[in-house]
Amino acid sequence: MENENENFSDLNKSMKTRLIVDMLTRIVVHYSFWFTEVRHQMGMEKALEIFEKATEKSFSIGLKRFADVLGFELEDGLPKVLMDMKEENIDALMAAVAKNWLVNDGVWFQAVEFDNGMNDAKRCNDSCWAQFSPYEAFAIKKFLKLNDGCGLAGLKKALNFRMYSIINKQSIVDEGPESFIFQMNDCRVQSARKRKKLDDYPCKSAGLVEYAYFARGIDKRIETECIGCPPDIHPEDWFCAWRFKLSNQSNE
Repeated sequence: MENENENFSDLNKSMKTRLIVDMLTRIVVHYSFWFTEVRHQMGMEKALEIFEKATEKSFSIGLKRFADVLGFELEDGLPKVLMDMKEENIDALMAAVAKNWLVNDGVWFQAVEFDNGMNDAKRCNDSCWAQFSPYEAFAIKKFLKLNDGCGLAGLKKALNFRMYSIINKQSIVDEGPESFIFQMNDCRVQSARKRKKLDDYPCKSAGLVEYAYFARGIDKRIETECIGCPPDIHPEDWFCAWRFKLSNQSNE
């Protein structure tokens, strides 16, 4: 049935609240379109450079405006209410954000799968990881202030700041100064399937993109080798494992 309200001033509080949520969603989508188009027109490296400048300014302006309207204080440009939270509550909030990220990923996958089938869902999923992994590497490098030549030591640190690291269990096995093995010991997605007596989700095609692109995003000299990832047979103590090594030659 058509909504009889002529403009936003005719809405009741419930509808205005729904509209606010919808408007926030539009901001996210519009933001993603800007990034996608700049990447298309100018390439990923330039897009990330512009993204950093735009995000810093946009975040500052937007947060200040919300603070004025909602009546919360800012401290060093961040919501003071978050700064004042107990440590365990901050940790719980980080976990909730990471879980929501993973849920959103799954919701998108299933939306495509149920409408167009598994092949299209996996194709879109793998392409998405080809874009997200370099961005996540960029975001973590910025957060940790890692330089472009941070090598395997930088990658080890960066792997501990991925979204996955908050909700999964992972470990690193050193092989020497020129390589190490990363293991995903408990994967939230695969463990859930295991509890339901389902086979592993065959995520190798996405993993080959995800881990290689992330590693190169941290340091272009790092090469990635898949030791095992579903549908590969794997031991009980990990679902997937990847070897990272420093190339003798730069990929520049």
